[in-house]
Amino acid sequence: MANIDAPRGFKPVRYVSGAPYNGSVNIYSTAAGDATAIYVGDPVTIAASGTAQVVNGDTYADVDQAATGNIVTGVVVSVLPDTRDSLVYRAASTLRLLAVCDDPDVLFEIQEVSGGTALTANAIGLNADFVVASGSATTGFSGVELNNSGEASTNTLDVKLIGIVNRVDNAIGEHCKWLVRINRHRYANQVAGDTL
Repeated sequence: MANIDAPRGFKPVRYVSGAPYNGSVNIYSTAAGDATAIYVGDPVTIAASGTAQVVNGDTYADVDQAATGNIVTGVVVSVLPDTRDSLVYRAASTLRLLAVCDDPDVLFEIQEVSGGTALTANAIGLNADFVVASGSATTGFSGVELNNSGEASTNTLDVKLIGIVNRVDNAIGEHCKWLVRINRHRYANQVAGDTL
């Protein structure tokens, strides 16, 4: 049976120790001047401008959606509502607060891209990049996916491939869901992958 094509960006699953993800986050802000929408599951990086926002007397560091090759601060797990009618994602050019899983020891589930040559089990232990894509304004979920091209031991690639997600609706091949660790993380050293 073919894997379902349902990208959701990065979804926190568990810690490297094997303990389940406990929902811990830190709060970051987005500047109203940032014209890129941010969705649940998007990787984010500290804003290049180094700005911060003061909201209700508290100061938060600004983040932007991370691009391939950026140092990743963490992954958006929710967008805090500012009214009862707030969008579940951060619309472009709006100041919003984001709950971000920024622990470098968290493992994430991410879907492999469509097309290309699907990754095989031999890719476990290698590093790879993610591909940024627009999220869904309907669901609020990210469109970011795992790149199945260019996996290598190179320590500057975005994520480390830990394994495939073992469940009945997932198999090696197009749209496979992988378990990864952020390799280029703001709060940890980047590490080379296993050799081919």
